[in-house]
Amino acid sequence: MGTLGDLDTHVRIELLPTMKRLLIAADVDRSLLTHAHADGRFAIVDRPVKTEDELVSIVRDCEILVTRSYNRVSKRVIDAAPSLELIAQGTSGTDNIDINAARARGIAVINMPGENANAVAELVIAFMISLTRTLPTYDREMRAGIWDRDDCATRHELRHHRLGIIGLGQVGMRVSRLAAAFGMRVTAFDPYITDDDFAQRGAMRAGTLDALLRENDIVTLHVPFTAETRSMIGANEIASMPRGAIVINAARGEVLDVDGALAALARNDLGGLALDVYDPEPPTRTWPDDPRLILTPHIAGCTTEAKSAIGAKLYEKICAHYAAR
Repeated sequence: MGTLGDLDTHVRIELLPTMKRLLIAADVDRSLLTHAHADGRFAIVDRPVKTEDELVSIVRDCEILVTRSYNRVSKRVIDAAPSLELIAQGTSGTDNIDINAARARGIAVINMPGENANAVAELVIAFMISLTRTLPTYDREMRAGIWDRDDCATRHELRHHRLGIIGLGQVGMRVSRLAAAFGMRVTAFDPYITDDDFAQRGAMRAGTLDALLRENDIVTLHVPFTAETRSMIGANEIASMPRGAIVINAARGEVLDVDGALAALARNDLGGLALDVYDPEPPTRTWPDDPRLILTPHIAGCTTEAKSAIGAKLYEKICAHYAAR
């Protein structure tokens, strides 16, 4: 019989020889816990943490580590877990994980691409409607006792606007399909998918990123964070967009130059900016008091339905990983 060591000074779990030690270091749906507790193959410690130091302090004896994008799974964390076999990430992206360090140790990484895509896409559509119809401005005026609807007929329905999507993966595809239901003309830039994929996902192909930026008055980002996508939309790219355009980032904070975007908003070159992701998270900067700027705390993929689906699917993927060995 083994023990879970020092994962928690208040918790010591007796293990059968065949049991895997599963550390839940992130806030995940209870369905994962329910399934895993009922499965005699896993001994579970439920210890959600936020910082890298906290994660280092609890990973030593775990064989399976459950994380989300806010957990920094660095080489330091991996080195602190000599028994680690599997990292199970409860989000689509894995840029918070040192994949090279995991690969060097033979540690598998699984993730959840597409499981929260619908939730993200719906919030992106909400950002579009809020900014094109200037809802935050009207809300402020009403709260200040101002009843001003004289210019309401200068606002446009979504079908008036041209939408450019950067990255036509699972989220981008859903944004494209929802936007088409509003009658929007949708163009996307994604050099990694085929023309057939574009047709199936409801978007016209933009030949270059520059062409997409020049020809659309709403641009939404849906790319992973990589060396290629870091700061891919900076001041020069924003300057090439039509005056009064709207930028939405619900991908990763690192892919957008926020300083450049805020400067363009202040000059009225941009007509709106919506951010759900930041670098770092949480952000440490101050923000202008501008109703054309919408800020949300990385909640685009966070709904009851998405969280529940991810919890159940994460358990299934963990089981499938060990069944395949």
